[in-house]
Amino acid sequence: MKVLGIMGSPRRQSNTEILLDKALEGAGQAGAEVEKVLVSKLKISPCVEDYGCLKTGECSIVDDMQLVYEKLLEADHVILASPIFFYGITAQAKALVDRCQALWVRRYVLKTRGEDKRVRRGIFISVGATRGEKLFDGAVLTVKYFFDAIGVKYAGDLLLRGIDDKGQIEENPAALQDAFRLGRELVSGTRDPQ
Repeated sequence: MKVLGIMGSPRRQSNTEILLDKALEGAGQAGAEVEKVLVSKLKISPCVEDYGCLKTGECSIVDDMQLVYEKLLEADHVILASPIFFYGITAQAKALVDRCQALWVRRYVLKTRGEDKRVRRGIFISVGATRGEKLFDGAVLTVKYFFDAIGVKYAGDLLLRGIDDKGQIEENPAALQDAFRLGRELVSGTRDPQ
C-alpha cells in the first residue's frame, strides 16, 4: 500500500510540513510505503487551458507534472497539505491541482482510466494564521474536487487556525497526535470518506 504526501507549502520545515510528516509517520507505522512530494521543488507550470488533454487525456505541457501524474495514479491514498494563502491553497499546490484537469478528462470525458477497484482515500491538512470562520471553506472545496478528479474519496481533514510562526505547531502536541492518527486511520481503513 502506498501513501503519497503532497507538501504544498513553499516554506521548508513549516507547520504544514511538520503535520504532513506526522501523518506520513502514522501511515508508515500502519504498514504503508510513504512518499512525500515537495511541490515547491518541482517545475510545474500552470494550466494554459489549450484543451490538449481533451484529445488524448495527456497534458500538452511537458514538465515535472508528468512524474506527479504517475505518483497520483499509483498511490492508494493521498494526503494534500497546504497552508492557507488568501483563503485558498498555495499557488504551488493550486498549479498541481489545476494540471489534474488531464486526469479528470481521462476519467469523465474520455473514460480511458479503466475501473480501479481500490478504495482510495485522501485527507487534507492545513493551517491558517487567522481565525476567520470561513478560513478553510474555499480550500476544502478545491481539495474535494481535486480528489474527485484523481479518483480519491475525501476522508477528512485536519484544519488548524491561528498558526503562523515557523515551528509553532510543535507547541500543540494534540495537533501532532491528530495528524499521526489521521495517517494511521487512512491506511487502516477506519477513516471513512465524507
